[in-house]
Amino acid sequence: MSSTKTIGIIGGGQLGQMMAISAIYMGHKVITLDPASDCPSSRVSEVIAAPYDDVDALRQLADCCDVLTYEFENVDADGLDAVIKDGQLPQGTELLRISQNRIFEKDFLSNKAQVTVAPYKVVTSSLDLEDIDLSKNYVLKTATGGYDGHGQKVITSAEDLEEANALANSAECVLEEFVNFDLEISVIVSGNGKDVTVFPVQENIHRNNILSKTIVPARISDRLADRAKAIAVKIAEQLNLSGTLCVEMFATADDIIVNEIAPRPHNSGHYSIEACDFSQFDTHILGILGAPLPAINLHEPAVMLNILGQHVEAAERYVTENPSAHLHMYGKLEAKHNRKMGHVTLFSNEPDNVVEFGKGIDF
Repeated sequence: MSSTKTIGIIGGGQLGQMMAISAIYMGHKVITLDPASDCPSSRVSEVIAAPYDDVDALRQLADCCDVLTYEFENVDADGLDAVIKDGQLPQGTELLRISQNRIFEKDFLSNKAQVTVAPYKVVTSSLDLEDIDLSKNYVLKTATGGYDGHGQKVITSAEDLEEANALANSAECVLEEFVNFDLEISVIVSGNGKDVTVFPVQENIHRNNILSKTIVPARISDRLADRAKAIAVKIAEQLNLSGTLCVEMFATADDIIVNEIAPRPHNSGHYSIEACDFSQFDTHILGILGAPLPAINLHEPAVMLNILGQHVEAAERYVTENPSAHLHMYGKLEAKHNRKMGHVTLFSNEPDNVVEFGKGIDF
């Protein structure tokens, strides 16, 4: 790359920290905007401590950076529009708005990208739930603001409707039919505004709606894996993608159904730091800078395990007993229950023998 850039990252959690590390290795300078001056990114970058919707702070960041990016979706798109200069946010705010609102996201996926999604309906109040067919199972999700299972209600019987009605009356929602699927999978794809590069298909195991384990490559047929990658590339091309995007999907016996998109590096792609020749963070930085993107090669099959607050001691013992495991701790000061504190990646051809932290104990 011809010159050093100053990259501004909105959000200083673990994703921002790992983005910053990739950028620093490439010779760039990083400034992070985060409400907490001691956020994980503070270990590797300058920090502007301010709320994400502080327009003056966003302007301060924009004024001292060549390029801006974000590590998560809950960023003030209007605030960014007010301060960014032409081309300064290669991902754009339209992608942000699509991924911030499940109604916009479903519309984009099904109508613009024309990929298969689970049957759904928009719910604006409890009246929209009166005629649902309770022989089917559903999940009701708030259109905005939900993560790791928050803002969701599973509906499997009439007894669930009271809580579901309360949720529907509190916010706009999307009602999704449950999909009978074999595996939850995801695909990381990165773009530079012109070209895209795609990572191996990842198999994801969740506990309590929080990612617990990722297995790469996913244990699906080559035909379905190729289809999943093609869907991710189709979505990326529809977005003229700059940076990294994660497409979460369900694999059935003979089809791939898109669940949702995340416009940034993703928890399920962390294995790529060690297991691929370029990580999802490397390609994110290259992508937002408009640099050429490499083809991605998986060195060996790998497993990534999340470390939650209740698993920290177990994880430290684990890497002592398994010195070939790669430990990443994010530098969060307080180990709260179910809070993502770090992850471990290891190479393994026998993913079922790699046991999740806390399985059968803490979940």
